[in-house]
Parts: sequence; C-alpha cells; structure tokens
Amino acid sequence: MPNLTFYIVDVFAEEKFAGNQLAVFRGGSELSNAEMQRIAREMNFSETTFIRSERENQGGYDVRIFTPMEEVPFAGHPTLGTAHILRSEIIQEKVEKVILNLQVGQIPVTFEPGTDGLSWMKQIEPIFGQQLDLKKLASVLGLSPNEVDDRFQIQEVSTGLPFMIVPLKNLAALQKARINLEHFFALIKDTWAKGILVFCPEAHSQTDRISVRVFVDYFGIPEDPATGSGNGCLAGYLVKHRYWGKPAIDVCAEQGYEIGRPSLLHLKADEQAGKINIYVGGKSITIAKGKFV
Repeated sequence: MPNLTFYIVDVFAEEKFAGNQLAVFRGGSELSNAEMQRIAREMNFSETTFIRSERENQGGYDVRIFTPMEEVPFAGHPTLGTAHILRSEIIQEKVEKVILNLQVGQIPVTFEPGTDGLSWMKQIEPIFGQQLDLKKLASVLGLSPNEVDDRFQIQEVSTGLPFMIVPLKNLAALQKARINLEHFFALIKDTWAKGILVFCPEAHSQTDRISVRVFVDYFGIPEDPATGSGNGCLAGYLVKHRYWGKPAIDVCAEQGYEIGRPSLLHLKADEQAGKINIYVGGKSITIAKGKFV
C-alpha cells in the first residue's frame, strides 16, 4: 500500500472539534476495494472518502465513500467535506462549484460567497418508500407511542441513501431515544432503509431551528453527529407532508448535541410542478493533514 496523503475535516461544524469527522484520502485510484474498506475501518469515522482522480472526468471528480462496514453510494457530510478538500488542496482556487462523481450520480457542491465557508449540495429528487408502524418504531427507539407525533406518518425516504423518518413531539422525547438493538435488527429485515432519523420542532438553542438525531447501527455507527444524506431525506419529507403547512422550507437542523459533537445543517427544499428540490448546506473545517504509511 503506497504512502497516502489524507486530511481530517470537521463537516457541518461552526467551529473546530465539532460537526462530523471525515477522513479524505488522495491517491484512491491505487487502492483496491478491500484496501479502501480496511482503511475506512481503521479510521473508524462515520465515513472515509477516497479521491480516485485529481483530474475532472465528465466535469466532476471521481470519489468513493466507505463507512467502517461497507461502501455507500451517497452520504452528505463526505460530499461537502471532500468538495472542500478538492477546492482548497487540489484545485487551489476559490471556484464557486465542485462536482463529485459518486455512485448515485453527479452531485454538485456550490460555495456561497461571503459566508465563511458555507457550501451547499443539491441532492437528487427524493423517493418515498413504505410507511411504518408507529408502535413498532416507538419500541425500537425505547419511547412510548404517545411521544411520537402521530399527526405525520413514519416513512422511508431516500435521496441516495434511505432513512426512516420519525417525527417526535418534543426535545425531551428526542433526548430520551435509545436504540433497542434486538428490536432494531428485527425491524430492518423487512425495511429498505437501515438508518433511523428522529426529529422534533424544538432546538437546543434558537427557536427557529429543529433538532435531529440519526441512528445507523447497521453501518457500524451507533449515532451519527451530522448526517447530510438523512437531513436531505428529512427536508423532502417536511415538504411532502407540509409539516409547516407550505410547499417550501428554509430551516437549520441541530444534530450531535447528545454525543458531544454539536452540528448545524442548513436545509432548503421546495416542491414545484410535483418535483421536490433539496439543498443541504454546512461549513467544513480542515483539522489535520498527514501520511498513511
């Protein structure tokens, strides 16, 4: 295995040592699938990315994404964090847009001027899967059924990686949630989605935010500090189900507070002519650079 340059990036972070940690490796074209998986397992972050080529291919850069357990076709914070490294370390110009070629397709990342590093990714149009039983999900989450907001459906949604979206009534219920692993693994035998996103309309700080937690034990991550893919699914869900009674949203989601990694994700979505457009934004901060020997 050759010497590889890698970077550690905090994504969806308002300051260092917050948000979701990401390892980004250069020289990924020299590695086999098995080697990339072993490196991702060694790093043991939610995801590790490999830049397969430092030259554009059909207008974008080829990138692979791995959790500690397996490769995934799309994930949010790896997309933003890798675009940040491509722009700052490889392109070395303050370009307005970087396109990543992922297994799910081309995902553009745009950098908003004058925002101290805020970037946005446009996610693919959401696919809505099956609706799930409230009592069953409450049992998986260690909650009583009356802590789930029964005004809205529990539903599978995907913008490249599917999640079960579970609306809760308040912050107290969200903070109480704990995964019952026996019930969880029994549940996912029959579900498309393997991750669970819970949310509520209360936040830890400002009143114009929502709170989110994401549980992804299936991928070897008990709780994720910041989940761009899951929050993209949530944005589509909020629009489809008219959570605030309108076909557009512009809101910030707080995540990671319960595990000491406070994160902030910007969500924008709207429905036009039956099509839901989704944008997820956040800041990326480079923490370290090193060599994998």
